[in-house]
Amino acid sequence: MVRFFFYKKSFMDNPQSPNNSPDWERKTLEKLVYSALNEQKSRRRWGIFFKILGFAYLTVVLVTLVDWGTEAAHQERHTALIELTGVIEPKGTANAEKMIESLQSAFKEKNVAGVIVRINSPGGSPVQAGLINDEIRRLRAKHPETPLYAVVEDICASGSYYVAVAADKIYVDKASIVGSIGVLMDGFGFTGTMEKLGVDRRLLTAGNNKGFLDPFSPPNPNQMAHTQVMLDDIHQQFIDVVKAGRGTRLKEAPEIFSGLMWTGDKSIKLGLADAFGSVDSVARDVIKAEKVLDYSVKDNIAERFAKRLGAGAVDSLWKGFSESASSLSLR
Repeated sequence: MVRFFFYKKSFMDNPQSPNNSPDWERKTLEKLVYSALNEQKSRRRWGIFFKILGFAYLTVVLVTLVDWGTEAAHQERHTALIELTGVIEPKGTANAEKMIESLQSAFKEKNVAGVIVRINSPGGSPVQAGLINDEIRRLRAKHPETPLYAVVEDICASGSYYVAVAADKIYVDKASIVGSIGVLMDGFGFTGTMEKLGVDRRLLTAGNNKGFLDPFSPPNPNQMAHTQVMLDDIHQQFIDVVKAGRGTRLKEAPEIFSGLMWTGDKSIKLGLADAFGSVDSVARDVIKAEKVLDYSVKDNIAERFAKRLGAGAVDSLWKGFSESASSLSLR
């Protein structure tokens, strides 16, 4: 009320003031409209900027994740590289399906002078390792003109060594870890904990051995003996595969099949490996095709994003609760 009276009085006292001209309201309104439009334009410009920034980021991610190999690179004589990294398991990066697809892709390429399987794995599933070994031997018989070599980096143990013995030769670093020719089945027993907590196990089965090695029940001597027979059987299969792959190169030493591991230097002396070498040196000096192209089957973009975002951690957590407490592996 006071402000209205002040403006009214000012108009009467100073009728020549610019603010008292007949079109001052129109000019004020125009200023307000222009100001609103300018603010809207500014917001639009910032919006476009952030959209461009987001698109640029997405482009960088796609360039990083997607293999942009050109057809021209395969027209030259080259060495095919296949990666065997991590635990060998059905749903892992190093599984039989991906390894076999990679191997088949490499062997069918006419300009591949030789294949290198680069190994850095502690082992894993005997079934997955066996499938890979079988496929390498099949492809080597089908394509005898294309050699395949295993190159060990940090570790080639148990299941991954099961794969390596199918190669023509095994190359290692002097500090590589090689061996662990054995089989294990690990698990836990919770009967003592349950007794302390006053928990009773109520397991109902149809079949005397349906609750085989149940971690919440006392050990069953018959089941333990049967398990040992299975482990010994798989271990003998492993030994036979190693002997078939290494032949007369393998030294007569009983500790070789005891589950022990050795350095790369010692593994050569035992006949578990052939010589020192890396991917580059084998491609250059052995295969005589210095150009190396990666034939490893990679995860698709969705799988890579899931791994980057940690979806694999959630899956692993659920897997840990849902799977059996015991697992069989060449590790």
